[in-house]
Amino acid sequence: MQSLQSSGVAFRRILSHFPEELSLAFAYGSGVFRQAGPNAHQQNTMLDLVFTVDDPVGWHSRNLKQNWSHYSFLKVLGPRVITTVQNNFGAGVYYNPLIKCDGRLIKYGVISTCTLIEDLLTWNSLYIAGRLQKPVKIVVMNENATLRTALDKNLKSAVNAAFLMLPESFSEEELFITLAGLSYSGDFRMVVGEDKTKVFNIVKPNIVHFRGLYGSILQENPQVVYKLHHGRLELDKSPEGQFTQLMALPKTLQQQINHIIDPPGKNRDVEETLFQLANDPDCAQVVRLGLSAIVRPSSVRQSTKGIITAGVKKSVIYSSLKLYKMWRGWLRKT
Repeated sequence: MQSLQSSGVAFRRILSHFPEELSLAFAYGSGVFRQAGPNAHQQNTMLDLVFTVDDPVGWHSRNLKQNWSHYSFLKVLGPRVITTVQNNFGAGVYYNPLIKCDGRLIKYGVISTCTLIEDLLTWNSLYIAGRLQKPVKIVVMNENATLRTALDKNLKSAVNAAFLMLPESFSEEELFITLAGLSYSGDFRMVVGEDKTKVFNIVKPNIVHFRGLYGSILQENPQVVYKLHHGRLELDKSPEGQFTQLMALPKTLQQQINHIIDPPGKNRDVEETLFQLANDPDCAQVVRLGLSAIVRPSSVRQSTKGIITAGVKKSVIYSSLKLYKMWRGWLRKT
């Protein structure tokens, strides 16, 4: 597979087919980073892209003029309806899949800058925020200080969530597998449509990229000793340490944890609940359940929306490709 990892020219050619007003554009997945598993050497892998825009109505209006054929039947209803579907359903992202562009097959999602920032800070859907917890290829990024701060906060939040689910001592690989798996917790696509070894396949060939993404955060975190040369980490698993990590989690995850622990009618505040959980041996499992409570509904809603935004024909083709990859993974294990 030809990698686009260092091919800035190839990315610029692709972006030249779209309106320029992007606050952030990134590519992710097997079209950019090598993955292990049965699909690792598959030719012409689809390239996944996300475009973040300040003005979705204006951007879709211009994109409809340039790329009318990319859209499903919704295009006849105009950019305002497309933006309403984008913002108000699923995870706030509008995908056009199976697009032929500059000799590549691509899928691109469009999300508003404010929606992305909210997800990065609060994890209200953990959909695009989850994509950004794994290595991506940043293609365009403007000087939006609020967005940059939110991107950094998302990574620090991911580290805190992973720490709560890991033992006192663990390897780099175990940490990165946990980090890469946060946004797949409870995702129904991991039951139907995705290769079950997906997370391992993402991490195994890309340890160096995960290290580049999280290295400085781990080295600056006072709660962990990062033995870089040995690839090991030692973590403070005291109740005090876990309480600090729980208090640093994004708001939506804290609320989901509170809902899981707090019996109906008691209505304790979140801080009291988190203090109780910090002393609970089942803390890791409760955090996993809280993540699942965020990811499961957002993944279902977003996939359902995909049938409308992609159109039935493309949805069938795209789903078939996903099922084929899952089948290849299953054959490899049997």
